[in-house]
Amino acid sequence: MKKRNWRKYTWEFVSIFVAVVSAFALNNWNDHRVNRDSEQKILSEIKNSLKIDVHDFNINIYGNKMSLKVDSMFRGLLKGEDISQDSIATSYIILFRDYIPIINRSAYESLKANNLKTITNDSLRIQIIALYDYHYSIIEKLEYEVPEMKSYKNYFSRINTILHPFMEFDQAGNLVRFNNLDKVGADEKKEILSYLWRIRSNRKFKLRKYDQIIAVMKKLEQRIAKELKK
Repeated sequence: MKKRNWRKYTWEFVSIFVAVVSAFALNNWNDHRVNRDSEQKILSEIKNSLKIDVHDFNINIYGNKMSLKVDSMFRGLLKGEDISQDSIATSYIILFRDYIPIINRSAYESLKANNLKTITNDSLRIQIIALYDYHYSIIEKLEYEVPEMKSYKNYFSRINTILHPFMEFDQAGNLVRFNNLDKVGADEKKEILSYLWRIRSNRKFKLRKYDQIIAVMKKLEQRIAKELKK
């Protein structure tokens, strides 16, 4: 009788043990699935943000390249070259325009608020952190914080002071053309060219940085796409 009871208790113990272990395993599986779903969701959001940011950066690249073309046009006008001035007012604005990057950080901020280790792949997590906390900060500092990079603030007033006597306006007060820029005094012309040289150098430097950062962004986007397929 006692022997039978012992067997009964042993079987009950084994059954309870198996049930507890199974429940624990199921709970772990559910936690892993929830964590994986969270990781996939945040990676998808970051991937979509990267596409938007690349598009915005490309617009800024296009803008800086247009400003460089206008720079060449004004250099030609200063030399007395016969250059069309049909859109001279717009061109004069573009010559000094600064292009500000608008970076979408919402997905990355969500990741930091949740836990950076939501991204289980260490190297991928490091790539994401490096982009947002290092590479993005470079272009933001160039566009927002570095004083010498401000084309309009630094050079518009100086150049405009020299060029305004050569401006022609219509009855509505709109700039329609520059007249006889080849008549600008030699010293003043050198002064303008020195400013244009600085603006051009700054734009080319920014363009190199944009190209470098976009390469990093695209590499990360490809890495995330690969991770999402797992």
